Amino acid sequence: MTKPESAGYDYDVVISGASLAGSAAAVLLARRGVRVALLERRSDPGAYKALCTHSLTASAYPVLDELGLVPALEKAGAVRNHARWYTRWGWIEPRAAPAGPELPYGYNIRRSTLDPLLRSHAAETPGVDLLLGHQVNGLVREAGRTVGVRASTPQGEREIRARLVVGADGKDSSVAKFAQVPAQSYENARFGYLAHFRNLPLHNGIAHVWFLEPDMAYAFPNDDDVTVIAVLPDKKRLPAFREDLEGSFFAFVRALPEAPPIDSAERITKFTGAVNYPLHTRKPTAPGVALIGDAALTGDPLWGVGCGWALQSAQWLAEAVASAATGRGDLDRSLVVYARRHRRRLRGHQYLAADFAKARPFNPLERLMYAAAARDESVARHMHRFASRLIGPLRFLNPVAVAKASAVNIKHRGAAVPPPTHLSRTGS
Repeated sequence: MTKPESAGYDYDVVISGASLAGSAAAVLLARRGVRVALLERRSDPGAYKALCTHSLTASAYPVLDELGLVPALEKAGAVRNHARWYTRWGWIEPRAAPAGPELPYGYNIRRSTLDPLLRSHAAETPGVDLLLGHQVNGLVREAGRTVGVRASTPQGEREIRARLVVGADGKDSSVAKFAQVPAQSYENARFGYLAHFRNLPLHNGIAHVWFLEPDMAYAFPNDDDVTVIAVLPDKKRLPAFREDLEGSFFAFVRALPEAPPIDSAERITKFTGAVNYPLHTRKPTAPGVALIGDAALTGDPLWGVGCGWALQSAQWLAEAVASAATGRGDLDRSLVVYARRHRRRLRGHQYLAADFAKARPFNPLERLMYAAAARDESVARHMHRFASRLIGPLRFLNPVAVAKASAVNIKHRGAAVPPPTHLSRTGS
């Protein structure tokens, strides 16, 4: 594409990273008349992220719908991600109210299916140029703001100028580093490993999450009869896992309440994991720069929110900056609008996640809500809306909801509440 003489830019927006956030942003911006260069450091159009929960929360459904991906996801075998959660009070099992609508849902779908699907969708969108094998290695700056990127390509070094540079390049974002956007980090006192299995039936065929205080685990059914099982223990258990990863992983899963029959299943991938996975929060904007997805905020993987937030942040950015990115508005003011929305929607969730990442037992307020949700269907539905990130912490813990939970627990006063137990408590 030739450089427009009047504007001095090759594109309106250049996006570094053609995974979920970057590809979604490219589509949504281009549909609003923005000329987009979508850069991907990998040369393989079928590349995908392996270390992932493979879960799209219900909060991201409107983005999937706007992208037009829902029929393709259903055709690809994506699993609607209803779930049940184990607690010391029993299972929280959200169900639709009698004569009420179906519970909101997103999808579980492996990134090996989802990433190429969304990336090809972006490449086919008029106004998007997908540039594979382009690794951003610097920013172009003029008068204190970013006006483009420098990239290494199979043909050599290249400079691409744009009104806005978007970092969609993950938790270790090069764009954020080059723009000198600082990150606030929170220690994660858990580590995690996951693997993919076939022929692993789950109760009611839905996702399972285990709150073991402080350990965690989940099993998410995915496309093509593949189930992702992840264990997220307290780091105190790390020496045993390092000594025998496979044995420790299988022993952990076997000890779960209503454990999935892992011994009769077929493991089809190696174990993938991270010993140290801190949470990061960055200011999502700088002059001429916006960050989306994990580049702006890296959450705790145990909650399975990263994919959904990647799509949502892409949508928020497109809605805020599309007009200004084409020269028809104040770009700095538009970036402020995006940053405020990002902070308002995600800051509370990240605060709670960072606190829970300390690998502690439930606090009193969590005990109140989780116990009531295991005992009452309406509280369970309320919990489902929060877990799906359809509501934030303030709405989840609003006075009416807390009063309802208190009344439910008072009604059940005297019922036996077992202490949290698991292998971590015995040191096995």
